Amino acid sequence: MNFIENIKEGLRSVKANLLRSVLTALIVAIGITSLVGILTAIDGIEYSVNESLSSLGANSFDIYSKNNRGSAQEGVKEKVYSPLLLSEAQKFIQEYTYPASISLSARLTILAEIKHGSEKTNPNVNVTGVNEEYMAIKGLTLEEGRNFSTFEIQQGGRVAIVGHELAQTLYGENKSTLNSVVSFKGMQFKVIGRLKEKGSLSENNFDNMMLIPIIVANQQAAGAGLNYRLNVAISDPNQMDYAMGEATGIMRKIRKDAIGNENSFELEKSESLAQEMESITSGLRFGGFGVGFITLLGASIALMNIMLVSVTERTREVGVRKALGATPLRIRQQFVIEAIVVCLLGGIGGVLLGILIGNLISRAIGIEAFVVPWLWMLVGMIICIVVGLLSGYYPAHKASKLDPIESLRFE
Repeated sequence: MNFIENIKEGLRSVKANLLRSVLTALIVAIGITSLVGILTAIDGIEYSVNESLSSLGANSFDIYSKNNRGSAQEGVKEKVYSPLLLSEAQKFIQEYTYPASISLSARLTILAEIKHGSEKTNPNVNVTGVNEEYMAIKGLTLEEGRNFSTFEIQQGGRVAIVGHELAQTLYGENKSTLNSVVSFKGMQFKVIGRLKEKGSLSENNFDNMMLIPIIVANQQAAGAGLNYRLNVAISDPNQMDYAMGEATGIMRKIRKDAIGNENSFELEKSESLAQEMESITSGLRFGGFGVGFITLLGASIALMNIMLVSVTERTREVGVRKALGATPLRIRQQFVIEAIVVCLLGGIGGVLLGILIGNLISRAIGIEAFVVPWLWMLVGMIICIVVGLLSGYYPAHKASKLDPIESLRFE
C-alpha cells in the first residue's frame, strides 16, 4: 500500500462510518467555531474602534510651539524659542510630501460673544481658525451645509461653521442657519454650515464653537500672535515613526534649526488611545484563545476515544492488511489520515460558522464592518491538522503493533 492508497482508504473509511465521522467532525467544528468566532468578533471590534480612533487623531501627531518657561536652572537661563508662525505652518503643509491629511488650527478666543440679529450668546464661545482638513481629522460631521473650500481658506473668506449648541442659542430649535449672518468683534460672517451635536464632554466642546478660516483668525488677532497647531494624520499607523521623522526634518529646515541643536518646536504622537485599545483587544484575544483551546482539547480527547474504538472494531481488518504485507508505517498512516480528514471536515465547517457567528456578534453590538479573518482561518485549519495528528497517532500506533495472527482470530 502506498501513501495515495492510504488516503483513499481513509476517505472510504470515513464514508463507510459517515454518521460517526459527522458527529466527530461536529465536535471539532464546535471547537474551531468558538476559536474563530471569538477572534473574528474581536477583529471586527478592533477594526471599528481603529476607524473611530483614526477620526479622533489616534493615527496622527501634532506640531506646535515649544513652551518657554523663562526660568533659570542652576544659574543658566533656558533658551527662549520663537513661536510657530502662520507662514511656517503653511510652508510645512506645502513641503510635506508623505501621504497624509494636515489640519492647521489656532484658537482665537474662548470668551467670544456672537450676535445674530437681536440674539447674542454669553461671552463663552470658542472661536477657532482652521483650514479645510480640520473637520475630517477631528471627526466632525455637518448637520447641514458644507465645509470650507480651499479658496475660502486661502483667500480668507468671511464664512463660518457653527456648533450645534451655538446654533440653538442664536436661531432656536429646528431653524436653518444656512446663508444667515453672524457677527463677532464687528466682523460679519456668512454661516455655511452647522455641526452635528458632539456632546459637552468632547475634546474642545465643539457644540459651543465657531470655526472660521485660519487667515481671518490671524487678522482678528491684530498682531497678538496665535498658538498655531498642525495635526498630521496618516492612514497607516505602522508608518508613524517614518512620517514623524520626515516631519521633523522639514520643520527643522523651515525653522532653521542648526545641526546638533534640539528642535525649536514640539512634536507629539497621539497614541495613548490606540495603545489602550491594543492592550484591551490583546486581552480579549488571549481569552478567545483560551476558550478555543479548552474546547479543542475536549474535541481531541473525544476524537482519540473514537479512533480507539475504530481500531478495536477493525482489528481483523488490520490483521488482513498485515498478512497481505502492510507495514506498521502504512497502518499508522491509514489511521492518522482518517483522523486528519475528520478534523479537516470539522475545521472547514467550524471556520465558516466562526466567521458567520463572529460577524453576527459584531453586528449585534452595532459594528457594520464584515470581517474575513484570513489569519485565523489559516490558524484554525493548521490547528485541525495538529489535533488530528495528535489524536490519531496513539490509536494508529496501537493498531500498527497488533499481531496479525491474533488480529485474524479477533471476534
